[in-house]
Amino acid sequence: MTAGFVPPVYPYERLNSLRAEAAKLPGGAIDCSVGTPCDPPPPQVVEALAASGTERGYPASIGSPAFREAAAAWVQRRFGVGVDPDTELAACIGTKEFVASLPRYLKLRLPDRDTVLYPSVSYPSYAMGATLAGCRAVPVAVDDKFRIDVDSIDGRDARRALCLWVNTPGNPAGALDDLGAAAAWGRDNGVLVASDECYAEFTWDGPPRTILEHDTEGVLAVHSLSKRSNMAGVRAGFYAGDAELVRYLRECRKHAGCMVPGPVQAAAVAAWVDQDHVDVQRARYRERLEELSGILHVTASRLAASGSDPVALHSFAAVPPELPEGGFYIWAEVPGGDAWVCVEALARVGGLIVSPGEFYCESGEAGARRARRWIRVAAVQPMHRLRQARARLEHIDLD
Repeated sequence: MTAGFVPPVYPYERLNSLRAEAAKLPGGAIDCSVGTPCDPPPPQVVEALAASGTERGYPASIGSPAFREAAAAWVQRRFGVGVDPDTELAACIGTKEFVASLPRYLKLRLPDRDTVLYPSVSYPSYAMGATLAGCRAVPVAVDDKFRIDVDSIDGRDARRALCLWVNTPGNPAGALDDLGAAAAWGRDNGVLVASDECYAEFTWDGPPRTILEHDTEGVLAVHSLSKRSNMAGVRAGFYAGDAELVRYLRECRKHAGCMVPGPVQAAAVAAWVDQDHVDVQRARYRERLEELSGILHVTASRLAASGSDPVALHSFAAVPPELPEGGFYIWAEVPGGDAWVCVEALARVGGLIVSPGEFYCESGEAGARRARRWIRVAAVQPMHRLRQARARLEHIDLD
C-alpha cells in the first residue's frame, strides 16, 4: 500500500515532557504555552448556556436569527461597519474549525486552483488547513515588524491561489497588518482574502479593526468568542463578508453537519451583547503582558550581572521585550541563542512553560533560522501564578 499523509505531532504536545518536569516544582507548572483563557466567562453567558431549552432539536447550521443579529450588531458597534445578518454572516464552530476547513470548500468551488497563501510567521492552522485539503501551503514574507508583505507574493502563486490568510492582531507577534492593502491586493488578483480577527478586542495600538471596513467584496472576516469572552470550551464564532461566498459556504457546511449547538448559540448571544466583561478582560491581559515582559527582563538582568547565562536569556537584559501591538502574547527574540534552550530552562527553573518560535515559522532553512531566535509567552495565567514564576526565576542558583 502506498503511504499517504501522516499527521505530524501536534506542536504543543512536544512540550509534554517539560510540563511533567515543571510539575515537580512546588506549586507545579505555570503553562503560558497555549492561548487558553484562564478567566471565567460572564455569569449571564453561563446562565444562557444552561437555560436555552434548545437541547432537543438540531440547531441551524448558519446560526439562529438571534445569533446572527447579535453578531452583526456587535460588528456595527465595534467597527462601525454594517453587515446583513441574513446574507453576509453565518456561524462557525469556533474559528479554528473554519480556518482548517475553508481550503477544502474553496477547492471544490475553484478546482483549477490549489494554493493557500498565509503569513510566514503565523499560527500553524493556516498551513495545515491547506495540507488537509491536498493543497499547496505557500508562506508570504513578513516585514521586520511581522506585518504581511503582499507585494512579495509571486504572480505565479497568486494565479493559483484559493485564498490569502491575514491575521490581525497577529499570532504570535501581535502585529497589525494593513488590511486595506490586503483587500485591494485580493481584488486586483481575484483572490479571496480571509482575515482572522479573533484578537481584535485586544488591540493596543489604536482602535480594533476589521477588513470589512474596506468593503465586503472578495473578503471574509472571522471572529470568535474564545478569546473575547473566555469561551474557548464552547466553540462559537462567525464568518462575515462577501455575500456570494457566504451563501456558498453556508450550503456546503449544512451538508457537512457544521452546527454550533443550540445552547452555545444562546450563550453566544449573551456574550456578543455585553461589552463590560471584555473591558475587564482587556485590563487583565495588559497587566499580565507587562508582568511577563518584566519577568524575562529581571531574570536576564540578574544572569547578565552574574556573568552566567544558563537559560539563554541574555538578549532580554538590556531592555524588556516589547509589548505587542495587539493580542496577548509576548514574542521575544533570543538573538544568538537557541529558543529550545530558553524554553527548557524556563520550564526547569521557573516552571514556566512557553512555546519555541518554530511552532509558528514556515518550514525550510529560512524558517528554521528565524524559529531558533524567538519564543512566545501567552498571558493566560493569573497574576499570582506569574508572580510565582518571577519569584522562582529571581532565585536561580548561579553557583
